[in-house]
Amino acid sequence: MIAGLLERRPRLANWLWGFTPPERGTVVLVHRRVYIVPTRLGAFFGATILVLVVGSINYSLSLGFALAFLLAGMGLAGMVHTARNLARTAVSVGRAHPVFAGEAAQFRLFLDGRSPFDRPSILARHVASGTQLVCDVPAGGIAEVVLGVPAKRRGWMPIGRVMLETRFPLGLFRAWSYIEPEARCLVYPRPDRSPLPASSASERAGSTRVQAAGNEDFAGLRAYQRSDSPRHIAWKAAARTGEMLTKQFSGEAAQELWLDWALLPPGLDAEARLSRLAGWALAAERAGATYGLRLPGNEIVPGRGDAHLAACLEALALYEHGKAA
Repeated sequence: MIAGLLERRPRLANWLWGFTPPERGTVVLVHRRVYIVPTRLGAFFGATILVLVVGSINYSLSLGFALAFLLAGMGLAGMVHTARNLARTAVSVGRAHPVFAGEAAQFRLFLDGRSPFDRPSILARHVASGTQLVCDVPAGGIAEVVLGVPAKRRGWMPIGRVMLETRFPLGLFRAWSYIEPEARCLVYPRPDRSPLPASSASERAGSTRVQAAGNEDFAGLRAYQRSDSPRHIAWKAAARTGEMLTKQFSGEAAQELWLDWALLPPGLDAEARLSRLAGWALAAERAGATYGLRLPGNEIVPGRGDAHLAACLEALALYEHGKAA
């Protein structure tokens, strides 16, 4: 009920948690952002102290008072250490590499204790997905936490809200804080694992043009270009001469394919078309073909290599349905 109220009133949630998302740069958990409450064990612990005090009053037991006050002092000391274990921690976010829809986006959080003492047993939980991981932050060091968040849809996926929690050292109190860094991951369409159409089926895949270069027999070396695949780089020659060279092949001619949105089967919806094009781009890259991409309002000239594949997949991931023909 409370969570639903906070979702409907974002201003109230921002005021309660002490920040306005998304947060840029390094986030420091100041004391006003760290909340602490007793755990179930802590509630039983407090009830036990209360029973000891009442019994000691009724029966005038000096040792009972001593034991009750000793336990109360231990509980207060544990509460202070629990809050201190999380307060003043600095949190920063690393770059998330692109993934395909249906996979898990790997968001990296770096926890800097900024203190001369250890910070054990800090739990990081992604609120929306429930993914969590426990880490120990060393004294004067940094701990890395990788949260695998399911990527359900293509496009930019923000990290969302993350909760940091600790119950160290006694487990009597729970201290937690929320962060929502400015971090996002690019999600490519889920690829349709279908083979590339034959060259005779160019009306479906786009125009096909034969080039002089092939991929069967080694024909020589040429200067390296940024669009060349790392698999075709002559690493041994580069190690001897210090110059980046690319292997050239002859024999079976490579195909230049146009992966065209408009020439896909009309029965496919927009998402199915994007998945088909993503699968074809991956297949064309594995085959060593030179390929281009045509989308409504966007065209990527033919090429190949990891950078070209990433550009095509990014265009597919950020495609807007309203531009469909």
